[in-house]
Amino acid sequence: MNKYNRNILGVFISAFALASGSAAEAKWVASWAAGSIPPGPKSASFSNQTLRQVVRLSAGGDALRVRLTNAFGTAPLAIGAARIVFLDDSGREIAGTARELTFAGASDATIARGAPLLSDSVKIAVPTRARMAISLYLPGDSGPCTCHNNALDDTEVSAPGDFTAGPFEPAAIVKDRAFLASVDVDAPGDAATVVAFGDSITNGTGSTWAANRRWPDQLADRLADRGDRVWGIANAGISGNRVMGDGTGESALTRLDRDVFSLPNVKMLILFEGINDIGRSYARYQGEAAQTQKLLQGRLTDASQMIAAYRQIIDRAHQHDIKVFGATIAPFKGASYWSPEGEAVRQEINRFIRTSGAFDAVLDFDRALADPADPASMRADYHSGDHLHGSDAGYAAVVQSIDLQLFR
Repeated sequence: MNKYNRNILGVFISAFALASGSAAEAKWVASWAAGSIPPGPKSASFSNQTLRQVVRLSAGGDALRVRLTNAFGTAPLAIGAARIVFLDDSGREIAGTARELTFAGASDATIARGAPLLSDSVKIAVPTRARMAISLYLPGDSGPCTCHNNALDDTEVSAPGDFTAGPFEPAAIVKDRAFLASVDVDAPGDAATVVAFGDSITNGTGSTWAANRRWPDQLADRLADRGDRVWGIANAGISGNRVMGDGTGESALTRLDRDVFSLPNVKMLILFEGINDIGRSYARYQGEAAQTQKLLQGRLTDASQMIAAYRQIIDRAHQHDIKVFGATIAPFKGASYWSPEGEAVRQEINRFIRTSGAFDAVLDFDRALADPADPASMRADYHSGDHLHGSDAGYAAVVQSIDLQLFR
């Protein structure tokens, strides 16, 4: 039996043990997550290198596991070694918290083409809002990366070799997440997962780099500070994403199963997406960009199409007993792709979200961000300078507008 088949067999054995043994009693929630996109011409690739990536977990618990992904790989991906360690506020490793990740008991593994790979459970006390470094050694040629774009944090890339044993001086820095899908935590009591499903605004574009000030991060802070039921917040925002058409990454309709339903113990889905569908359909671009815009003619996104797509997402989520909270589309007058026609569609969609009763609850992010003097625009101190993406203060305003009584 070759190494690839042995590793795959081990994964099946591990999965059987988890289903039939005491681990089946674990209450897993997604404490961190990231959606991945298909590689493009400029996607990173790695060979005989170690990647070190820092994540901030939302929920704490008694154990954790890491889900890796080769969703868009064209060949199996070898993992030579993997390690996790908690970090203090200054970014230093906390002594005694480093753990080797194993896969069906082995320190190495192979991720099948197009598949995820779940690590074995690591028994360790996981603090709420812990910062954790994940190091992966990739001994072979990874091919173009299955990455999460615009990670708002650095991925450190080593010189050739296995540097998983500790921090290293990076040979390069990339701005994407590489081969990471989620971190699950075995949380206490009636813990559950909330998925924030959206585009760059949910991804946190415009917030302070490496400061965890995205609105899902700040929602995690509010819920943790309340101190009752444990909620894992999984950020499934992808910059440039659209509800209906593939843009940056597969459409929301396409990636719903992988980025939402595959996560453990999801009870609520916050749907905050649609601005890219509207903006790209009705923008008044000039020059070369206008030629690209012509390609969209004949498949403009109108309100009825968007509403039908929202209903699909709601129906599919309800089949999984997941409540769907509809967030109104934020103001974007002044952004590069704003137009009066697009604004009219946004208003029509927001009326549907507010009044249709289709959603289990409504989160009015539009009103939270709007300039009272010009409600089609974001308040000046609430956007990052482009009239589209929030600032730290804007994302805080979004979170303060959410009624935490919904999370019970």
